[in-house]
Amino acid sequence: MRITIIGSGNVATHLAAAFKNAGHVIVQVYSRNMQNAALLAYHVKAEAIDSLDAINTDTNLFVIAVKDDAIGPIAEQLAKYQKLMAHTSGATDLYTLLAFSDNAGVFYPLQTFSKVKEVDFLKVPVCIEGADEAIAKLLTELAQTVSNNVYQIDSAKRKTLHLAAVFANNFPNYLYNIAQQLLAQQNLSFDLLRPLISETAQTVQTRLPNEVQTGPAIRNDENTMAFHLQLLQDQPELQQLYEALSQGIIKLDITAHGDK
Repeated sequence: MRITIIGSGNVATHLAAAFKNAGHVIVQVYSRNMQNAALLAYHVKAEAIDSLDAINTDTNLFVIAVKDDAIGPIAEQLAKYQKLMAHTSGATDLYTLLAFSDNAGVFYPLQTFSKVKEVDFLKVPVCIEGADEAIAKLLTELAQTVSNNVYQIDSAKRKTLHLAAVFANNFPNYLYNIAQQLLAQQNLSFDLLRPLISETAQTVQTRLPNEVQTGPAIRNDENTMAFHLQLLQDQPELQQLYEALSQGIIKLDITAHGDK
């Protein structure tokens, strides 16, 4: 397939590489920043452009991999070319594209991406949605050339999936940052926590999180929790966060097993 990549960020970079490696032709890479477009275009042997008026119409698909609030305005500009376009957002409704074209879909890779770290794209879940069955089938077949985990998921379910991903990925990373700061206050290395983090991540690959919850809250260890709160007495915002998370764990345990 001949594909035009709209965007040059993390998602665009990994998708473009995956498509290229699967034998597809990347026709152009668009970015408002020509330097960014040129860098990605160089790696996937495409033409770099910084204007949507410079679009090469000899393409089959526009993959719109930009920040969510830019998807609509870009789709409006691309609609005149009458080509299939698909955005890569987990939180944006398909109707954002359908407002400008019926030839639209979603190609959402559920993964956190960094330009400096390679990802085995074959393992990345790709969520597909199409304006009709034919588009869904075409995008599914495209996804199957780069991933072994392809799912057709509508906008409502995809939004919930994206929300779940924020809880599973973005929030824990924020908590890692807090842990790092707490350790730094005592001149301790974050490396001390890496084995613990790795073990927890590995455990939930085979078991459900509610089956393996540990810590003072699940044990209702009030003395330990009170001591932790005392350690945070000079950081009231962290005290509030600690209490909220602990109470959440306690309530989940009561829901699962009944009031002890």
